[in-house]
Amino acid sequence: MLEPESRYYGGTVDPATGIAWVNHTTGTPTDMCNWGAALVNPESAYYRDEELLRRLTLASEFVLRSQHADGSISPGWTNYHSPPDTAFVVVGYAQLHELLERADWAPLAPALARMRLFLERTLPVLLTGGCHTPNHRWVLCAALGFLRRLLGGEAGEQAARRADQWLAEGMDITPDGEWTERSNGIYSAVSDIMLIHAARLLDRPELLEPVRANLRMMAYLVHPSGEVVTDYSGRQDLGRFHDLSPYYLPYAMLALQDGDPLFGGMAKWAAKTLEGPGAASVHTLVRMLLEPGVRGPFAASGDGANAVPVRYEKMLNGEFLRGGYLGRMEAAGHQGRIFHSRLHTDFGAPVARIRDGNTSVTLMTETPSFFALRHGQARLLAVQASSYFYPGFVPMQEMERGEDGRYLLSGEQRKGYYGPVETSLLPAGTAQGVSPWYLLPHQARELTHEQVFRMRADLVPIAGGWDLRLQADEPGDVMTQLSFVFGGEGKIVSGELSKAGKDRWLWSGGALRYESGGDWIELTGGEMSHLAPSVREAVQPDGCIVVLINLMTPLDKTVSIRLSTETTAAE
Repeated sequence: MLEPESRYYGGTVDPATGIAWVNHTTGTPTDMCNWGAALVNPESAYYRDEELLRRLTLASEFVLRSQHADGSISPGWTNYHSPPDTAFVVVGYAQLHELLERADWAPLAPALARMRLFLERTLPVLLTGGCHTPNHRWVLCAALGFLRRLLGGEAGEQAARRADQWLAEGMDITPDGEWTERSNGIYSAVSDIMLIHAARLLDRPELLEPVRANLRMMAYLVHPSGEVVTDYSGRQDLGRFHDLSPYYLPYAMLALQDGDPLFGGMAKWAAKTLEGPGAASVHTLVRMLLEPGVRGPFAASGDGANAVPVRYEKMLNGEFLRGGYLGRMEAAGHQGRIFHSRLHTDFGAPVARIRDGNTSVTLMTETPSFFALRHGQARLLAVQASSYFYPGFVPMQEMERGEDGRYLLSGEQRKGYYGPVETSLLPAGTAQGVSPWYLLPHQARELTHEQVFRMRADLVPIAGGWDLRLQADEPGDVMTQLSFVFGGEGKIVSGELSKAGKDRWLWSGGALRYESGGDWIELTGGEMSHLAPSVREAVQPDGCIVVLINLMTPLDKTVSIRLSTETTAAE
């Protein structure tokens, strides 16, 4: 924005909202990283370009002007006066400041002065501010580490002490390398890069161990096309397309440090997915200019591609004693109440990953879907069970692998009724004419007539596909639905179908074949035991093709999945 009368003068406008923001994604600091990298790189057409420098300086003024008096920023989407969102900006802004300072170019001085002042003013909010989510703690630690190095002295020591308070909470990661939020598309990569920075800046090399564990695990959580497995995420990347690009810097930085051929191979794979430099906090160009080695090639990179597994069967968290941790939750004292976030009780739930060349399968628990499959360019995004017992999806909670290679998944739901509160426990107001429901001690009610709904899924790999057997006995006459969610880019070419809504089909019989890009997935076992087009609270995604099987309990249903023998490698 170049109009001096505009409130956004000097900022860059987010095309989605028409507003100039100070945040690390769609905000002005990210554009400043783009420009700064161009200004100081001799290979750039904009190397020391005076007009670009003028705009960078204007942008630095806008960022400083937009900072709140407490040192924080409000990113625009939510989280006003947000310490963690301020930390995201600090991580990116501090690296850009370092890059521009290294350039030793006098005309950059005004912009550098404003950037440093912005960073200095963030110290109070980072020393006192809290967070919402598990990964925010590690973002705050990275930001505090950058301020420690920039400010030095007592201010730097204050930053280090605050980071130590966060780090004292311990690492929220399973031995197999899975972070609390199970967010392979977004927040696992955030935790990784932030802890790499924190390890370096706070002199805490031990913080790299959980990062290494996650990066090794991630080698088993990518489909052949480079699409990251998000089918069981605990965050907003659930079921959405994400690639490996956020992992480029973590893999590259540790490949450079460790000489690990797996990390080098994964960095090479991630590099193929890069379509831009990224957000300010993880800006690839800025990091490459600060640390040229992360451009590659990496040590043993010739063996690295071969180190990336393409055929495997891997159970994640199968040995994790999740039940023991959940059993200690009551003693934590929060009584299951947490504000502006969630408890993530699905942490450490078992996941199985199976890959054979261009066929990739995910079996998962504690999520709406329990099975997903990619076969070349044909995508079965989810298989989900839902019912009217506890209206909505039935999550599987346990997973076991049999000696014959089959997987047994099971889930249990309970629903009952509650008796009257004992008279002696009633509040005095109940006899005074108005007795609000929300003032009654509901915790004192006696549970009556509790019903238990158990569902089992027996998943059997066979030559050329899978057999999925679903069983549920009691209560009887529970309307149940099995949904198969296919990628919207393909098409259904066969099967006895009736319309249930836009891109929604009830499947009563016949072989159902889904095709995409020359590859196909064929199912048998359609049934329509009731006519309900959906189950309340079981919301299906838009932009996909959803095929539904309607069942009634007691049920014992087998659906067979067969795959085309040749696959088209997804690019």
